[in-house]
Amino acid sequence: MTQNAPLSPRLPGLPFHSEDVTHRVLSTAQLRARGVSAAQTSAQCLPGGPWQHLLPGVYLLHPGPPTGRERLRGALLYAGRPPASARRAPAGHAGTGYGESMLTGVAALALYGFAAAGDVEALHRVDVLVPRTRRLRSTRFVEVLRTASMPDPVRVGEVPVAPVERALADAVAGTADAVVVRRLLTEAVRDGHCEPAAVVSELSEARLLGRPAVVGAVDALLAEGRAAAEAMLYAMVREHGLPEPLWNVELRLPGGPRLGGVDAYWPDQAVAVELDARAPRYGVPGRRGRAEADPQWSAYTARREHLERLGITVVRLSPRKLREAADQQATVVRTALMAAADREPAAYVMVLPR
Repeated sequence: MTQNAPLSPRLPGLPFHSEDVTHRVLSTAQLRARGVSAAQTSAQCLPGGPWQHLLPGVYLLHPGPPTGRERLRGALLYAGRPPASARRAPAGHAGTGYGESMLTGVAALALYGFAAAGDVEALHRVDVLVPRTRRLRSTRFVEVLRTASMPDPVRVGEVPVAPVERALADAVAGTADAVVVRRLLTEAVRDGHCEPAAVVSELSEARLLGRPAVVGAVDALLAEGRAAAEAMLYAMVREHGLPEPLWNVELRLPGGPRLGGVDAYWPDQAVAVELDARAPRYGVPGRRGRAEADPQWSAYTARREHLERLGITVVRLSPRKLREAADQQATVVRTALMAAADREPAAYVMVLPR
């Protein structure tokens, strides 16, 4: 075979027509680790050849257009830039080549199954998160996002993706469409991908809460989170055989001040349940910036202490615990109800619709 003759796609260490995307999209380092020289790679990518140059240092091992998942892998390989040691690795041992990079934004949400993010195959832009120290430019369909605080990746299959709340924040940062933002945020909570507080915190850290497209969407997000938490509380009471409480009521001292609303109340046992669905509109204290007091938490604490001084047991349940361990939360409530017989009678309070 002469040097200018096209090479067969059956090169050393490469499968032929592989169904595995990890064998159809490879980096320069991974090709070298499989025994394919730079000259052979260049020859394969000649016009009319069986391969093509997908991204700098990344090759697509077939002549047709890349699929959505091939673009995702190509973006990770481009952003990952395998170290020199990977180039000398034995065939089949070059690793993923992704380095610290991970998918974020709409691409990550599509892999999580967000309907509002669309189909992976329809993606024409891929956001990749990398450390701030990386000197890497966005190119073609790849948008490189740098951060000083890399989150721990979540594996969707073999693909590293940013946690849902970080992917949401990056997706929101990339669009000014209020309808799209609203759909993404409400779907995240409605389908149980993450809690409202985590989303609002991430949006705050990214300084996105003041954007016009975000303000109304956050209100919808909080309403969606509240409705989902209430539905889980109703289901817990009924599915675990707890006595039926009075739902969504306000407690008030006779002739005195209002004591605040509770989500469920058992008057005979003086037991109240509150859903902890707080979502402060600024970062969680102690994360990346200066720790701040949470006024919502202070209000909850003061109200709880007041009720307990009156002999009312307050059980606070979080949406996450209701979703992940409803049986345990039902046991907590049942224990509080059973313990009522051993307590001093509670002060008389009026129960009003909320």
